[in-house]
Amino acid sequence: MPKNCIFAQKNKRSMLQVEAWAIFVVIVCLLLALDLGVLNKKEHIMSTKEALLMTSFWVFIALTFNVLVYFIYQNDWFELASHSKHLVNPGKNAALEFFTGYIIELSLSFDNVFVIAMLFAYFKIPQKYQHRVLFWGILGALVFRGAMIVVGTALINKFSWIMYIFGALLIFSALKMIFGKSDEFDADRNKIVRWIRKVYPVSNEFDGNKFFTRIGDKRALTPLMLALIIIECTDILFAVDSIPAIFVITQDPFIVITSNVFAILGLRSMYFVLVSMLNKFRYLQKSLIVLLLFIGVKMLLMEVWHLPVHISLLIIVCILGAGVVVSVYKDRD
Repeated sequence: MPKNCIFAQKNKRSMLQVEAWAIFVVIVCLLLALDLGVLNKKEHIMSTKEALLMTSFWVFIALTFNVLVYFIYQNDWFELASHSKHLVNPGKNAALEFFTGYIIELSLSFDNVFVIAMLFAYFKIPQKYQHRVLFWGILGALVFRGAMIVVGTALINKFSWIMYIFGALLIFSALKMIFGKSDEFDADRNKIVRWIRKVYPVSNEFDGNKFFTRIGDKRALTPLMLALIIIECTDILFAVDSIPAIFVITQDPFIVITSNVFAILGLRSMYFVLVSMLNKFRYLQKSLIVLLLFIGVKMLLMEVWHLPVHISLLIIVCILGAGVVVSVYKDRD
């Protein structure tokens, strides 16, 4: 085939994939506008019932997009299937990978809930302002995680051995959760807070729902902004665990990013559900440790241990289900 034809084909494929990404970005922007401008236009205290309804809505949206992923890869729209490893049953495999990745990212995001709840309690963030902090925190998380996924995908494509480093990192994180101390957050000892206070004035008082206020003639951060910055920083640390985890399921950038984004979009409402159930599902965090160990070992043994995606999904669901069952059983004692 002449070089001009090959170049034209590659250029066409690139343009089609740009269109796919552009459509996805528009969908996410519309969902964010719906969330902030319609569903949560007025600041209020979100009840558990409302949070459950909102969580169900975001899960429904993710599952609907999962169906769309099936048709995109089955019909090779935007030439995403021909650019990936999906040659046999492309729609089925891609949809299964998306769903598995979504479950992994959603479950590993549970750990964020424990940290966010601790931060909100420490800074005494009023409940009616918590959704505002979460919205902007998760918006920042979308940007940071997107950049980290792009970098991670590029590294894996260039250096396949980096998967072993990711696997070792997940096992290290799990062991740290087992043997590490779970000290309560202390702003006076936190390095991020101390650095912020050195470079910018920080107010101890709230100014409604504002992130900035004034102390005399100086512009200063409110506790809302301080909590937001720390949430962003901690999410980056958690992303170091959660993002490598999905690479064991797929290295397809479209599936990795879309499943991650939909998991993050539902995290706000899920926070208000889980925060009211932290005591009821206290063993769920133990399940996350087992999940990290399973994925880490799978990465380290990827050359000799090949688990189909549907088997991995079944194991992941069983690990998380065991945490819920044990929590409910122990709660009866």
